[in-house]
Amino acid sequence: MTKSRIEAFSDGVIAILITIMVLQLKVPLSTGLEGLRPMIPILFCYLLSFVFLGIYWSNHHHLFQAVKKVNGRILWANLHLLFWLSLVPFVTAWMGETGFATWPVASYGIVLLCAALAYFILTLTLLGVHGPDSLLATALGNDVKGKVSVLIYAVAILLAFAWAWVSCVLYVAVAILWLVPDRRIERILEG
Repeated sequence: MTKSRIEAFSDGVIAILITIMVLQLKVPLSTGLEGLRPMIPILFCYLLSFVFLGIYWSNHHHLFQAVKKVNGRILWANLHLLFWLSLVPFVTAWMGETGFATWPVASYGIVLLCAALAYFILTLTLLGVHGPDSLLATALGNDVKGKVSVLIYAVAILLAFAWAWVSCVLYVAVAILWLVPDRRIERILEG
């Protein structure tokens, strides 16, 4: 089975998720800039989630550049990832609308953690098909950023019950960590 269908489907789902998030933004009733002030938490959450979805889209794209074939297990592992990403608009809206309340902030972290674990499962499934000596295995390496991200999400979820704002700072830190492009796959494919 070729990889083009899984790539196209995943691209479409992520595009729809971003569209859903922007459609959830409500236009302020005021005609002046002061009408945007109460929307600052909502706009911040939208921006953060847009960045996370963009990171997943970019990394998924790079990952599948090194993939030669897919099977049913890979399709289901990819759907597992898309399931968790599909919850991003919900937790984004909940966190923003509640002004970073404890449970919404913790739930946001749970969704991010589960998406990160699902991405890890997807990579393991791909490695199972392509083998430990494959170009994909060489490109992925030991994935330190992925492991650090999972740890930060777990800490942020726990901290949400004491200091929700610290959790938000940690979510931003993970986004910044991933904004620095990961060129492992590109280097391997070019070399």
